[in-house]
Formats: sequence, structure tokens, C-alpha cells
Amino acid sequence: MADDFEVLPPEHEDEEGGGPVKSFLEHLEDLRWTFVKCAIAVALGILVSLSGSPYIVKFLEWPLVLAQRVRVTDQPRVVITMGTNVLSRMLAKDFPVLGTSTNQDLYLKVAPIPVGTNMVLGMVPDPNPPEVAKYGIQVGLKTLGPTEPFVVAVKIALYGGAAIAAPFVLFFLGQFILPALHVHEKRLVYRIAGFGTLLFFMGVAFCYFIVTVVALSSTVTFSNWLGFGADEWRASEYISFVCWFMIGMGVAFELPLVLLTLVKIGILDAERLAGLRMYWVVVGLVVSAFITPDGNPMTMLLMFIPLHILYEISVLIAKWWDRADRKAASETAE
Repeated sequence: MADDFEVLPPEHEDEEGGGPVKSFLEHLEDLRWTFVKCAIAVALGILVSLSGSPYIVKFLEWPLVLAQRVRVTDQPRVVITMGTNVLSRMLAKDFPVLGTSTNQDLYLKVAPIPVGTNMVLGMVPDPNPPEVAKYGIQVGLKTLGPTEPFVVAVKIALYGGAAIAAPFVLFFLGQFILPALHVHEKRLVYRIAGFGTLLFFMGVAFCYFIVTVVALSSTVTFSNWLGFGADEWRASEYISFVCWFMIGMGVAFELPLVLLTLVKIGILDAERLAGLRMYWVVVGLVVSAFITPDGNPMTMLLMFIPLHILYEISVLIAKWWDRADRKAASETAE
């Protein structure tokens, strides 16, 4: 009778059954050490971020550098510089200079000019203007107040520390959770984690290279249209703006993961997902408006378009799964 049953080796039994059995106190001890390792990872991430704050600031400023290169008007301009600093930008029609072309930008620099036996400061054409003079706009980040540098440092430490520690925190949590899962459950977790991470970084990259640049340039244009200058911004507000913008876009790109998980567990199907398309347009616009920090319709549209594309991709994947399930069911019936 014993020959009729297959005896599994202990290690195989642990793998299929979700790992070795532990007492409640042993699980609490493992959880405590998991929290300790996560806290150490976050603390080290904060220290690393503080030590590399100048590099993180340069990284966060790069979308602003791209935004400043965007030309906000096609009319000829007069740009006055002194050294590498831009003193003024104005339309050529507001600053007529005799003997110069009016259909292209004119670059003037402040330089000493001999007048008889004296030297006076004047403006002369600059054949090799600095790169910053060719920018469409120019915005400087300032720390306006004695405590703001510390506020900026704290924000950089928190955002940077969370970003650096995130992979280690996920790894430590995985060490605690994965041993309790079956083999097929582990495979599912690996796929979800890999797919979700890829989507998150796609959203962050899309926001960093495209959406943030458009948002910043359009914000300056809108401010000028209202009659306000936009040549100085608070550094703390800018860092919060860019960081939350990238985080929100990364989370929004997790949409296919959420939808396809709902399809897998049976709450949604391909037909229902396709039928909800018009409702999703409204929801997607609302989500885009909520995530967009500046409330710019152009920025909101730039965020909504990739989200809608991801929704359509989710519908196609759900239909493909449905056809595959029907084909497998028909083959089994035969």
C-alpha cells in the first residue's frame, strides 16, 4: 500500500508548501529584523543623498535647462549681455538699433569703448554670444530666506534617500514574504514586480525628458502673459514640483498592471474593459489634471495621451488572453 504513494523530499515539500513552518514569535522576529534592515537602508540612502546634494540638484535642474532653450516667440529679439550674464531680453521692435537687421536676433554686449582719451561703457555687437544668451527664457533658482537652504537639503535627502533605498527595501521585504509563497506564486510576484518597475521608470523618464520641460516653459510663458516676471523661482518649490511630478507620472504608468490584475482575478474582462473606454477618457482626464502640478491644459494632454495608449494596450492584452483561454478550453473539450 505504501508503494502507491510518492514520498517527497523535505526540501521539495517546503518549496511546494510555501517554505518551512515557523511559530508566530519567529515570524515576528523576522519581521522585526526586516524593519531594522529597511530603516538602515533608508538612513544610508539619506546620508548618500545629503553628500551628493549638488549632483542631485544638477539632475533636477536639467529639465529647466531644456525648458529655457525653448523659443517662446518667433519675433526677432535683442539680447544684452555682460560676460556670461544676460542683462536683458527684449523684442527688436521695442529696441530699434539703426543699421542692423530686423529679421534676426541681435546680440549686444556691454564693453568699454574709447571716447577720445576716456573709456566709457557701451554696447557693441557680440559675434560670439554665450550659450545662455540664445535661450528663449532664463530662470534662476534662489533660496529666498535664511532657512530655505536647510529646507532644500531636507527635501533632497528625503526624496533622494527614498529613491536610493527603494530597491533595498523591496529586496528585504521580498526576503520576508517570498519564502511563504508557492513556486507559481513566486513566479507571479516576480513578473508583477518586474513589469511594475519597468512601467514606473518609463513614466518617470517620460515626465523627466518631455512633460516637465513642456510644463516649465509653458508656465513661464503663461506668467509673462499675465504680466508677471518669471526669472526667479524658489528652489524648494521647484524641487517639490519636479519630484512630485515624476513620482505621480511613474505611479500613473502602473495603470496596465492594475487593469490586467483585475482581469486575471475575474473582476474585469476584455469585453467590459473595452466597454468602459468612454468612461476611462473622463477618469483619465481627471487623473491627469490631478497629477499635473501647474494645471496647464497642454501638460495635462501630454500626460493623458500615454495613459490612454496604455489603456488601449491593456484592452488588447486582455482580448489576447481571452482568445487564448477560449482556444485552450476548446482543445480540452475535444
